[in-house]
Amino acid sequence: MDTRPALSGYAFADTPLDRADKLRDDVAALLGLWPQARILIVDDEGRAHADETGQAMVVTGTQLGGGPGAAIFLGLREAQAWFAVRADVVSFEAPQRIDLRRAAATWPAFEAGVFALARALLHWHAGTRHCGTCGGAVEFRRAGYQGACTQCGREHYPRVDPAVIVAVSDGERLLLGRQSGWPARRWSVVAGFVEPGESLEQTVAREVYEETRVRVRASRYLGAQPWPFPGALMLGFEADAEPDEPQVDGELEAARWFGVDEIGEALRREAAGDDGEGVLLSSPISIARSLIEHWYMQRGALA
Repeated sequence: MDTRPALSGYAFADTPLDRADKLRDDVAALLGLWPQARILIVDDEGRAHADETGQAMVVTGTQLGGGPGAAIFLGLREAQAWFAVRADVVSFEAPQRIDLRRAAATWPAFEAGVFALARALLHWHAGTRHCGTCGGAVEFRRAGYQGACTQCGREHYPRVDPAVIVAVSDGERLLLGRQSGWPARRWSVVAGFVEPGESLEQTVAREVYEETRVRVRASRYLGAQPWPFPGALMLGFEADAEPDEPQVDGELEAARWFGVDEIGEALRREAAGDDGEGVLLSSPISIARSLIEHWYMQRGALA
């Protein structure tokens, strides 16, 4: 029996919001829900309105006035509706505006997940002004979840880009890489987008080999994280690989194997407050970090 712990602890993956698909076409029902609805306001830079403490400043439909209009219906939490609206279409100010990464680290999980959904959909709206087939103007329907070309009639839907992210091990060590644009000392697991005609397992093997020249023997799916920067779905894997010497060819600045002691030291140092020395691991809000911790826990259990 496989008793390995499930991945946990990363942001955006546990949002108990009922998407309530059937309500998206029910204008009367949405209008009735509007006065008591909770509404998240997001600006063109993807920042949400927040209060003096940095927590979500969520307003009601009564406070905003009017009706749903161009607001996006996100779903229901119990009987209360949640919407998202662009900051430039409402007359409402906030003490501050914060980005999604900060919200993921400081807001309750539910509000951070709602923000992630709102940001992803609003980003899609912003990038879908014209039809990719004929160039006609796109108008949004179904409470913001469907675009329709006013010229050729083509339907458009929110885009989600699948990507694999993988903890690669040779049985004793963990493979990590770093990109040149990352903060100094930061290392993380290998990741890459799925290409047409590939299975996820094929993507794992290809991406790991392309970025590090390490050969994957087998891989196993562990969990997923929506990653709305702006619209990826990170599919987490662990993989067994040959103990090849990592080589990089430009996608990564560096890649190397890390032992259990090195990973443990990095985790302990961060828990105690980073001292400015040694390796920095992926952000705690990411599935990348959960994959690293999962590998470390497994090695600790087997030691």
